Amino acid sequence: MPQKILLATRNAHKTLEVRAILGSGWNVVDLLGRPNLPEVDETGLTFADNAALKALAGSKNFPGGWVLADDSGLEVDALGGAPGVRSARYSGPGADDESNRQFLARELQRVVGPTYAQPQTARFRCAIAIAWDGEMAKQFDGTVEGTVVHPARGEGGFGYDPVFVPAGYRETFAELPAEVKNTLSHRGEAMRKAAEFLRKIAA
Repeated sequence: MPQKILLATRNAHKTLEVRAILGSGWNVVDLLGRPNLPEVDETGLTFADNAALKALAGSKNFPGGWVLADDSGLEVDALGGAPGVRSARYSGPGADDESNRQFLARELQRVVGPTYAQPQTARFRCAIAIAWDGEMAKQFDGTVEGTVVHPARGEGGFGYDPVFVPAGYRETFAELPAEVKNTLSHRGEAMRKAAEFLRKIAA
């Protein structure tokens, strides 16, 4: 029987990615089924800080079970590493994927000017934290280098996927098949490390 693990997110797209990467050995549930749990203030200065905050908060409400949380985001060199840890809320209160991408475009146009038409070097980073009974068990990270392009392309993925082209490819993450993206992505890299740890624990 698959072991249950709580993914500390209300992002259904992220849950689908994690389920695909972990495979059939794990029953991945998320916070969409736990509306009574409060949102965690992501006050950390790094992705690892925020992942730990979410994992520990989730673990206190999931006794006797594994809790996994991630924090990830886009770093654009021309913007000094922004949006960084503010990636999910880059455009301010009420931010969503589309508003964040539009704000990113405006910021690049403001800073880079007409050359924004050319791809800008960037990377996605992901930090994963795994907790058990309110205690941190392990943390992992992953990075994928690439460029930010304009305009957005593709219908898949979420977040900044439609404007990010991984190094060595011409397609954005939103244009690549999910199974290809998961082999390349920052979350895929970090999740493979986490999955190896979880498999050893399960054994």
